[in-house]
Amino acid sequence: MRRVNEVLRQVISDAITNDLSDPRLEMATVTSVDTTPDLRHAKVYFTVLGDEQAKAEASKGLKRAHSLLQGKVAAETRMKHTPTLVFEYDDSIESGMRIDALLAEGEASGREEEE
Repeated sequence: MRRVNEVLRQVISDAITNDLSDPRLEMATVTSVDTTPDLRHAKVYFTVLGDEQAKAEASKGLKRAHSLLQGKVAAETRMKHTPTLVFEYDDSIESGMRIDALLAEGEASGREEEE
């Protein structure tokens, strides 16, 4: 399953980079793909540099390019069924950054209390 997810991630990433000219997707990165056990559906997680508007625009761009990306996956993979792609914003990086900031803040206040 992991290999299938990685192949799908690579095919979709390459298609976004090489086959699409949508400026909304210039800073978009596919972070991972999660397929269902029957390989009929795949959640494609992406990130984008920028604010909430950039995220919304990238999401719109991916929805618009859905059929092209679906076709690329069908053409470049040898799967009995091409999974239906669903795009979701991956907020794990932002969550990790928030946790790091909270830990650093707690560490700094702990040092102040010791002094």
